[in-house]
Amino acid sequence: MTTAPVNPEAVAALREALPYAETWLAYRAWKLRLPGVQYAVLFDGEIQLSGAIGHADVDAGIPLTTAHLFRVASHSKTFTATAVLQLVETGRLTLDALLGEVLPELADAPSGIGSVAVRELLEHGGGVIRDGVDGDYWQLARPFPDEPELLRVAREEGVKAEPNERFGYSNVGYALLGLVVGRVSGRSYNDYVRAEIVGRLGLQNTDPEWMAARAGDYATGYTGFETALDRRPIAHLDTRTMSAATGFTSTAEDLVRYIAAHRSGDERLLTDASKRRQQHAAWPSVPDQPASTRYGLGLIVDQAAGRTVIGHSGGFPGFITYTVLVDDAIAVSVLTSAVDGEAAELALGVVALLGAALERKASLSLATPKAPGIAGTSTAGFEGRFANLWGVIDIVRLGDRLLTIAPGRPSPLEGNDDLAVVDSATLRVESGNGFGSVGELIRYTTDATGRVTSIRAGSGMTMWPFRVDEPFAPPSL
Repeated sequence: MTTAPVNPEAVAALREALPYAETWLAYRAWKLRLPGVQYAVLFDGEIQLSGAIGHADVDAGIPLTTAHLFRVASHSKTFTATAVLQLVETGRLTLDALLGEVLPELADAPSGIGSVAVRELLEHGGGVIRDGVDGDYWQLARPFPDEPELLRVAREEGVKAEPNERFGYSNVGYALLGLVVGRVSGRSYNDYVRAEIVGRLGLQNTDPEWMAARAGDYATGYTGFETALDRRPIAHLDTRTMSAATGFTSTAEDLVRYIAAHRSGDERLLTDASKRRQQHAAWPSVPDQPASTRYGLGLIVDQAAGRTVIGHSGGFPGFITYTVLVDDAIAVSVLTSAVDGEAAELALGVVALLGAALERKASLSLATPKAPGIAGTSTAGFEGRFANLWGVIDIVRLGDRLLTIAPGRPSPLEGNDDLAVVDSATLRVESGNGFGSVGELIRYTTDATGRVTSIRAGSGMTMWPFRVDEPFAPPSL
C-alpha cells in the first residue's frame, strides 16, 4: 500500500483540534438527549480519536463503549458496491450485465426488472421500487424478506420508472445486487463480503448481519421524540436477504478503517481505477437534496465545509449512522442509537472543526505583545465553555484562529466570531456576525488562583463557566 506524503504541520493542527471536537460532540449529544453516540476519526494512517457518549442500555445503566456494536444500515451498500467492483475487476461480471442474465428467474419478470443493468442498480437509476409494496418490516411488524419473497417482489412489483429516468433510491435493488454477488462468486453474499472485504481489512467488529452469538455486545437502539417524550428500546432483528442493502453491524473504529481503504493508493480492496469509477458521481444532482449532493456507485459524493466528502449514511430501527472520507485523507464516523439521531450533523460538524484547524488566516495574528503569564502565542487561559440566560458559547483555538463557537447549533462554525488577544485578561471580537458584538471586548475575571470565574462577553453580559454535569445557577436566575 502506498500513501501520499504527510504534511507534519497539518497533522499537528488536526491533532490539536481533536480535544475540542470531542467536547463539541459531547455537548451536542447531551443537548439532543441522545441515548448513545460512538465516534472515531482516522488520519495519517491511524485512528486519532475514538470515544463513546451515553449508554449502551439506558434502563440497565450500562455505559456505551467504543467496542459496542451498532447496526449501520445503508453503509451496507458501500460494501455491496465494493464487492460488485471486485467481481468486475476479476472479469467475472460486467457493469452492463442485465439482471436477468445473472438471475435467470427474473429474465421474464412481468415487471421488466430483468432488463435493468447492474450499473443502474448501483447508481439507483434502475427505476426499481424502494422497499416493496409492504415495507412494514422497517417497523418490526413482520420479518425482513427472504430470498423467495425478494424475488417475488422483484418479479411483480419491481419497476416503478424507466431506467435512467431519475435517481430513485432502492433497497430492493441493492438486495438484488447481493444475490448477484452470490451467484457470480459461488458463495453467499454474506460469506463473500466476510472473506473479501471484512477479512482483508481485519475488521474484528464488522459483519453483514445481526450476530446473535454476540447479542450482549450490541448497543440498544431507541425510538425518537417524534411521537413521545420518552424513548423506547427497539429489538434487534435479522435482515435476511436484505443484508446487502441494510444488514451490516459495525463500530465507528471499524468504519473509519474501512472507508479509509477507499483512499487513492490503497489497493487492498479495489484498484485506484475502480475507486475512481465508484466515486464518480453518476447523477449531477439528487432531488430535494443540497445541490452538491450526488451519488456514485454505492457512495454518496458531497461537499462539506468546502471539502469533498464521500461515504454513506444509514438508518435502521433504533440507529442513525454516518461515515465519510474527507479530501481522500481524513475518515470520520459517528454512530447514534436513536431513530432521530443526527449522525450526519455530528460527523460533518467534526469535519468543519478539523477543516477550521487547517486554515491559516493571515488577517488574524496572535503575536500581539502579551502581558506576563502568557507565553508566546498560547491562548489556553482564555479557552473554555461559558453560559448565561441566553445560551452557551465556547472560546476555542483551532489552528491559528481563536473563535467563539455556539455548541448548541447544528453547525459549529455557524455564526462564529474571530477573536484576538488584547492582554492577559482581554480579547477583542475582530470579525463575525454584524448583529453581534464585532469590535467589542471580552473581559475575563479570575480568582486568586487564576481560575476564570466569569467573562463579560456579547452585549456586555456576564457569562460563567459551564459543564453539563454540574448544576448551573447564575446569580441572575
